[in-house]
Amino acid sequence: MPDSPPASRHMPPATTAARYGSRPTMKDVAARAGVGLKTVSRVVNGETGVTAETESRVRAAIEALGFRRNDSARILRKGRTASIGLVLEDLADPFYSPLSRAVEEVARANGSLLFAGSSAEVPEREQELALALCARRVDGLVIVPASDDHRYLEPEIAAGIATVFVDRPASRIDADAVLTDNAGGAREAVAHLIAHGHRRIGFIGDRPHIHTADERLRGYREAMAAHGLAVRGDWVSMGATAPERVRAELDRMASGPDPVTALFAGNNRVTVTAVRVLAERERSVRPLALVGFDDFELADLLRPGVTVIAQDPARLGRTAAELLFRRLDGAAESPRRLELPGRLIVRGSGEFSPHD
Repeated sequence: MPDSPPASRHMPPATTAARYGSRPTMKDVAARAGVGLKTVSRVVNGETGVTAETESRVRAAIEALGFRRNDSARILRKGRTASIGLVLEDLADPFYSPLSRAVEEVARANGSLLFAGSSAEVPEREQELALALCARRVDGLVIVPASDDHRYLEPEIAAGIATVFVDRPASRIDADAVLTDNAGGAREAVAHLIAHGHRRIGFIGDRPHIHTADERLRGYREAMAAHGLAVRGDWVSMGATAPERVRAELDRMASGPDPVTALFAGNNRVTVTAVRVLAERERSVRPLALVGFDDFELADLLRPGVTVIAQDPARLGRTAAELLFRRLDGAAESPRRLELPGRLIVRGSGEFSPHD
């Protein structure tokens, strides 16, 4: 028998609000729309089995009453808080913006809120943030790790908080991780320079204790070895990516009687400084070929454009979040390590030959 709306649904909003108070319920919506409570529940929860005309009537009643679903009972039934935490190195870093957004979109699609914070690459700050989120009963964590010991999370994981590491793996515990193939990307970058005739290739990377920096150094060395090329100690520099240090190291490598003819930059911060230094040197010396790891904004608009190994931070974040929610939904397989490939984007800066 079709639902027929009662006269009350024609009441003006002000009168209705006065009648129902400041927190209308699903019963109030049902009365205004002239339908059963189950019908309202189906509309609110996006379930099937409601005609388009009835759904339209229910949504009109929801709008008129200002009804908002109270998730407390549903959350208590599931034993979850419908929230997850994200711990990043730096929320302001352009690399992490699309990663964070992707995690948020997956969380939203799963009816969860996202809480995020920055560790500033400080292990103690990472632990403080992660445990604070656990204390607030998030259902799971996505972590870009700064710590070299994640055993502090073992009690939380044992208590049911799903945890996925992204960009870098966990240390001293066995846990899910979603990474870029850093060594593979570095091998491709260096092989690209070798293919253009370079034999003296420098590498400036981040601090060696950082997993991604160490993996990119490994890929650099493997590519050189695969082509029978020795690596001189003064061609490699690992450390902080502050512009002053990068500038000094690049000047050193590109000077002297036997300078490098190409540079592989270990991340986008190194690459940006290298672009500035090379622009200053351009008028006085032979150009230096450059390939960077990580893309960056406006890299394609420079002249020449900057050749890079591009990661896909959005895909990293999305894959990590989807894995997290599979765990929350009961997936019980052994911890997984997923590696996503980088992509070589040729734009001009890495294609100079040593004789140009």
